[in-house]
Amino acid sequence: MKAIDIRNKYLRFFKEHGHNVIPSAPLIPENDPSVLFTTAGMQPLVPYLLGQKHPEGTRLTDYQKCVRTNDIEEVGDNRHLTFFEMLGNWSLGDYFKEESIQMSFDFLTKELQIPVEKLSVTVFAGDEDCARDELAAECWKKAGILDGHIYYYGKDDNWWIAGEEGPCGPDTEMFYDTGKPACSPDCQPSCDCGKYVEIWNNVFMEFFKDKDGKYSKLSQKNVDTGLGLERMTMLLQGKKTPFDTELFKPVMDKLQELQKVDLIESRRIVAEHLRSSMMIICDGGRPSNVDRGYVLRRLIRRAVRHMNKLQIDLNEISTLIGIYVENLKEMYPELANNKETIIATLVEEKDKFVKTLNHGEKEFAKAMNNCKQQGQSKIDGNVVFKLYDTYGFPPEVTKELAEENNMEVDMQEFEKLFKEHQEKSRQGATQKFKGGLAGNGEIETKYHTATHLLNAALKVVLGNDTHQRGSNITEERMRFDFNCDHKMTDEEKQKAEDLVNEWIKQDLPVTVEEMSKEDAIKSGAECMFIEKYPDTVTVYTIGDISKELCGGPHVKHTGEIGTFKIKKEEASSAGIRRIKAIIC
Repeated sequence: MKAIDIRNKYLRFFKEHGHNVIPSAPLIPENDPSVLFTTAGMQPLVPYLLGQKHPEGTRLTDYQKCVRTNDIEEVGDNRHLTFFEMLGNWSLGDYFKEESIQMSFDFLTKELQIPVEKLSVTVFAGDEDCARDELAAECWKKAGILDGHIYYYGKDDNWWIAGEEGPCGPDTEMFYDTGKPACSPDCQPSCDCGKYVEIWNNVFMEFFKDKDGKYSKLSQKNVDTGLGLERMTMLLQGKKTPFDTELFKPVMDKLQELQKVDLIESRRIVAEHLRSSMMIICDGGRPSNVDRGYVLRRLIRRAVRHMNKLQIDLNEISTLIGIYVENLKEMYPELANNKETIIATLVEEKDKFVKTLNHGEKEFAKAMNNCKQQGQSKIDGNVVFKLYDTYGFPPEVTKELAEENNMEVDMQEFEKLFKEHQEKSRQGATQKFKGGLAGNGEIETKYHTATHLLNAALKVVLGNDTHQRGSNITEERMRFDFNCDHKMTDEEKQKAEDLVNEWIKQDLPVTVEEMSKEDAIKSGAECMFIEKYPDTVTVYTIGDISKELCGGPHVKHTGEIGTFKIKKEEASSAGIRRIKAIIC
C-alpha cells in the first residue's frame, strides 16, 4: 500500500465518522516566533484544545506536514527523518476514550488490515496526579486487542505534554510487531530491540499543567492523535527503512547511479535533507544565519557535503529536485508550483557553501601551520570545532586534510564540544516549542497588527504586487519579509514608516469576522498560502486600509499600538527583502 493510499484511507475513514477534513498548516507557523517549525498536528490547534471554538466543528482530521530537527545528526541511520507527515484526528470536547480507541482499532484492523495479533498497546499506569487508566485498557479489550497485549507504563512513556506546561493527559500508544525475535523473555513495547514499533498515539487531553507543576482540569476533554505516515508505509510494505519506500526510492536510486563512492548513510542524508529543504522552501523558508533559516541552511549544506563524499557533481542537485517534484506531485502539488523557487534557492545556497568550503580550507591551513611552528603534530579539537561551527567546515574533511599532511586531530575533544553544542540546541528547541503553547502577550499582539499595517503601507509605497513572504515577532521587535526587486531607498522606508504611524494615530477599528474562504477571496482579503486555509476562515479588517486572513490575535484599535519605527531594511534571499522594526 502506497503512502498516498494510506493517507486517503485515513482521511476518508474519519470523514465517514463525522470528522471535517482541515488542510495541513504551513511548516512555518504564521506570525509565531516561539516555534521554528510546525512539529506536530496539534500545534496549530492549541487554542481550540484550550476551549476556543474551531470554525470546522468539534471533530477534525488532517494530514500535517512536520519538521523536527533535534536529531538532525542522527539522519543517515535506518529511521530518523527531519521532515515527516503526521496523520491526526481530534475531538474538541466531543467523543473521548471509548470512541477514540474503537475507531483506532477499526482503522488498523479493517482499513489497513493489520492482523490483530501484530498489535500491542500501552496505557497509563497511574500516579499521584492521575489514576491508573483502567478505562482505556477495558476499551481496548472490548475493541478486540488480545489478552497479554496490553501494557501499563508511567509518565515517561504514557503521558503527553509539550514542554513543561500546557494541556496534557494520559495517552495510549499502539505498537506493531515486526516479527523480529524477542531479545529476551521480558521483551515488550518499551524495549528498543526493534521487535515493536510505535505506530499511533492517542492523547486523552483533559488536564492543564501550570508553571508550578500543578494539574487542573481543562474546560473540555479532548482527544489528540498522531500517526506517522512514513513509518506506517514502511511497515505495511515490509520494508526495512523509510528510504526503501516509494517516497525516497527514485532519488536513492539516482544517487546510487551518480555516486563514485558507495556510502549508504550519505545517500540517505542527501535524499532526506533535500526533501526536507524543498518542503520548507515551499512554505516560505529561506536560508539565513538565524532560527529556522539557519536550520534550512544547515540541511542544505549537510546534503551538499555528503554529495561531495559520494563524489557526485553538485550541479546534479537540479536533477534530484526534478525527480522529487515528479515523484511527490500527487502528495504535495505545491512542489511543482514552486519548482523554480526551490531550484534557485538550493543552487544559490550550494554555491555559497562551495565558497565556504574553500574558505574553511584556508583557515585549516593557517591552523596547521601554527601547530607545526609550535612543534605539534596534533590539531586541537577546539580548532576542529571552530572550523565546523564558524565556517561550516565538515570535521571529517578537517581530519582527511590533517592525515594528508601527516598530522592528527583531537577528535575526542571535538566530539565533547559537539555534544555540548547539540545539548544547547536541543534545550533551545524545547524552549521554542514550550513558548509556542504559552500564547501571545500584549506586546506581541500589538506587533501582529503592526505587520498588517506595514503590509498595507508597502503596497502603497512599492506597488500592489508587493506581498508578505514571512514574519517573525518577539517581545522586542518584528521582522517582515516581502517580495521586492530592489533595496528600498531612505525615502521609501520613511514613507512606509510615516503611513503606518498615521494609521496608528487615526485609531482605526480592527474588526474580525468568519466567512468562507471563497467569500474571503472575493472580498479582497489577502493571505500567504491561501490553499493552506480551511473552508471557513478568520478575516481581520483594519479600517479601510487592510483586510487579511489571519489567526490573530490583534488589538481592537490601532491607537493601542504605539509608535512604529523601521530599524533596518535588508536582503533576505533572492527577490525577498526584510524589514526589522520596533514599536515604542
